[in-house]
This record gives sequence, structure tokens and C-alpha cells, in this order.
Amino acid sequence: MRLGINLGYWGLGMDADNIAVAQEADRLGYSVCWAAEAYGSDAATVLSYVAAKTERIDVGSAIFQIPARTPTMTAMTAATLDTLSGGRFRLGLGVSGPQVSEGWYGVKFDKPLARTREYVEIIRKAMSRERLVHEGTNWTLPLPGGPGKPIKLTVHPVREHIPLYIAAIGPKNLEQTGEIADGWLGIFFAPEHAALSLEPLRAGRAKAGQTLDGFDLCPTVAISPGEDVKAAADSQRSYTALYIGGMGSKEKNFYNQLTRRMGYEQAADEIQERYLAKDYAGAAAAVPYDLIDATSLLGPTARIADRMQAYADAGVTTLTLAPAGFTLEERIAALRTGVEALELAGLA
Repeated sequence: MRLGINLGYWGLGMDADNIAVAQEADRLGYSVCWAAEAYGSDAATVLSYVAAKTERIDVGSAIFQIPARTPTMTAMTAATLDTLSGGRFRLGLGVSGPQVSEGWYGVKFDKPLARTREYVEIIRKAMSRERLVHEGTNWTLPLPGGPGKPIKLTVHPVREHIPLYIAAIGPKNLEQTGEIADGWLGIFFAPEHAALSLEPLRAGRAKAGQTLDGFDLCPTVAISPGEDVKAAADSQRSYTALYIGGMGSKEKNFYNQLTRRMGYEQAADEIQERYLAKDYAGAAAAVPYDLIDATSLLGPTARIADRMQAYADAGVTTLTLAPAGFTLEERIAALRTGVEALELAGLA
């Protein structure tokens, strides 16, 4: 099992530290450094900077938002980043959510599965450097009746095939991800509930005549090392409450729905009710300790090593860490603990 690092969003006051974290991960032998985007920093610019400041570690988008770019623009960006990084780019995609898609990008959040499938199809065509012709529901290239003509990508990526990942939570999206992608970007993944994600992914791979062998299962997992496990869990409460309670509307919150499928229906209701009422402290307090413990790496190194073994046994191939803490020292310490735990578990 390999390790990754997720820098999250740029512009939160830790920007210089983010580069130091990426460089330390590079030195420690981490496999990939991911960057995110929502409606602040864009991931492409961050990744180009990280790639310029590192030597060996891959750089990946977790995620590029599908409503933010046309598929051909994404193909151009992927090819450029792969060239600039010397063949170290991984393309992660996701549909975002209805509030951001419609509120920020002005793109209707309808039929996200079909949109994702067509988006990936166009990217694959463009990246193959064939003259691009596509007739679909969302995009027609070239536009009919005008001066447009089939053209092809002029940039030559370092690799013929850039790994493509999709962030997916719901069963149908997971199944499609298994069918059309090279890897999966997960969140709030618990080894004890692995089947919720892996069974749909496996079904999708079967549709494509494949198995999960060679398919990169890559969840992002918070890591909070320390002797006091309860205190380590408390450091994740606000983050967990934000996603379960506030990422999306009351009717459409994918993280809340995932929490329900894991058996925390009552807690999911209370967290969301409190968060939407702006009782953020109450929402954080309502997050069950067991849920945080199941979806995070908490406590002493030996305990974290045991949990890493559980992730590996569940089939995870790249475990991406999101270090707790706001200081550079805390984040670097978490990175080093990750490597120590991986070695202690015999997974390095």
C-alpha cells in the first residue's frame, strides 16, 4: 500500500506550509500529492507550483470539477501538467455538488452520471491526439453548421495514458467509476464498511471486463497522531460535521447519505439539523466518536499501524493522508508518523 498526501484547498493561510509539506512528502517517498478546488483556489495552478517545487512525487487533482471546465480544456490542462511535471500528473474528476455547480458555475446539476461518462469519453479521445469528433447529449464537437472543424491536441504528454480517477460516493456513481476510470477517490471510507464502496466498484469493473486488480483504490483519510485518542478524534469533529451537515442542501448531501448507509441515521439527522441551523459547535458535538474512529487514523503510531493494516486488508492501494493540525510542525509530524506506521505494519 502506497501513501499520498492531500493538501486540501489553497488560500487558507497555510500556503507556504503547503509547499513544505509537499516537499517533505516527496523526501519521505510518498506516492502522490493531491490538491482540491471548490470556489476559491483552482487545483491546476496549485499543482503546477507543487510540481515545480518537488522532484519525484506525483501531483493529482482531487478534484477538477467537471462543471468548471469543458472536457477539452481539462484534456489540455492534463497534458500540460503531465509535460511540466515530467510525467507525474494524475487526473482526478468529480461532478461537485448542486450548490456549487449551479451557484458558482451556472451549470445545471442534472444527470451527473451521464455527464461524467460523456466528459471522460471526450477527454480520452482528446488525449489520444486523434482529430476530435463527438456527438453527445451535452457536447457536440465540432458544432454543426459553422466554421469549426475536427482538430487534435497539439501537446504531447510524457505518457500515452494519464491515470484518470473519479471521486464517487453513491452506488451508481461508484459502479460507473469502476467501469470507466483507472482509480477511485474516496472520502469517509471505513474498512468495516468497505463493501459499500467496493461492491459497486467491482460491479463496474466487471462491466468493463476487468477486476479490481490494477485499479487504484485511493481514499483520503484524516490522520491525527498522539497519545490521547479521544483528543485526536475531537480534532476531526468540525471537519466531519462540515461535510455531513453542510456540504450540500438538506435534500441532497452525498456525505450525509453515506453516513446513513454506514448505520448512523440518527446522528446524520442531528448533525445536519444543527449545522443548517448554524449551531456548528452542536453539530460537531453530535458526531459519534465511533464514526470518526472508523474513518480516521487516530492515536499512537502502533494504533495507526493497526488501522493501516485494516485499510490494506480492505483493498486500499493508495492511502491518502489529510494531516490534522494547522501548524507546519503538526502536519510534518503527521506525515512522518504515516511512514513510521506503514513500516511498522509491514506495508511499506
